[in-house]
Amino acid sequence: MSEIDPAIRQLDEALTRLEGALDSLLARTGNPDVVEAELKALMQDRVGLAEALDASLAREKELQLLADEASAALGSAIEEVRAAIGREGAQDG
Repeated sequence: MSEIDPAIRQLDEALTRLEGALDSLLARTGNPDVVEAELKALMQDRVGLAEALDASLAREKELQLLADEASAALGSAIEEVRAAIGREGAQDG
């Protein structure tokens, strides 16, 4: 038995452990092609969600402007009604 045989056995054992670790890692992470495809799908979903969020925020701003206009118009209408009631009360009195 030569002096190199123990080193060869150690190398063989280390390679076996490395293969086992790689197999375990691949089992946990799955097929790299599948992982890449899932990552691309998630990124596309993220882009779609970001676009939908931007559109929703723009729509919210539009609706807020419309609500502000409606509130102002309603306030004016209330003041006109109050003024008209005030005039009628003054005439009746």
